[in-house]
Amino acid sequence: MPGMRRPLYRDDALVLRVQKLGEADRIVTLLTRQHGRVRAVAKGVRRTTSRFGARLEPFGHIDVQCSEGSSLDTVTQVEGRDLFGRRFLTDYPRYTAASAIVELAERLTPVEREPALRLYQLTLGALRALSEGVRPSSLVLDAYLLRAMAQAGWAPALRDCAVCGEAGPHRAFSVPAGGVTCLNCRPPGAAHPDPATLDLMSALLEGDWPAAEQAEPPVQRECAGFVAAHLQWHLERQLRSLPLVDRRGPG
Repeated sequence: MPGMRRPLYRDDALVLRVQKLGEADRIVTLLTRQHGRVRAVAKGVRRTTSRFGARLEPFGHIDVQCSEGSSLDTVTQVEGRDLFGRRFLTDYPRYTAASAIVELAERLTPVEREPALRLYQLTLGALRALSEGVRPSSLVLDAYLLRAMAQAGWAPALRDCAVCGEAGPHRAFSVPAGGVTCLNCRPPGAAHPDPATLDLMSALLEGDWPAAEQAEPPVQRECAGFVAAHLQWHLERQLRSLPLVDRRGPG
């Protein structure tokens, strides 16, 4: 009814994406701790006098208050917890890795307001790792992609045969089959990655960073290719940001 106050809620959130709306507003896509993915209008944030426009930038970790709306919520208060993006906006490898991370987070939350706490925590950890710059950005990205796929039920089989379950290790890898396969189940066209590549994928999936960071650059690049192919197979189309990721630099 007209004049009724809309319900308010407060939550921790990550800014996944922003879009211009009119002359001064933005639509902000957020991944929240408790409410899943939500889209909200931030009114007047593109004006230089806006109180919280700088806090609503991609990759930011914020404390946000919104009023519920029929199609879009409305941002009413914002406090910055950690504006990660400010630390790597001029670092192309880290920026493009972060872009792929938030794009996948949005793709994996197709239903608005459906809680996705584990994905929120995973995304927060990945963006924090990129902001700290301690680990190679390409490895942070591939670890995120593998773990996000695992949460979605798409983890590639890396030790036992993806088809029959025969104990590994196995050398053949087939994206359509779901990962490594034994000799009996190996489909035509299966790849034969370097065993070190499969070890790296396992290390990233399991969080074994000492082992992951010992991988040679060619192994890291081959790993990235298999991770991207496996992800594309399940999403049925590639992330727009993924081809832009810089895999060559030290970051």
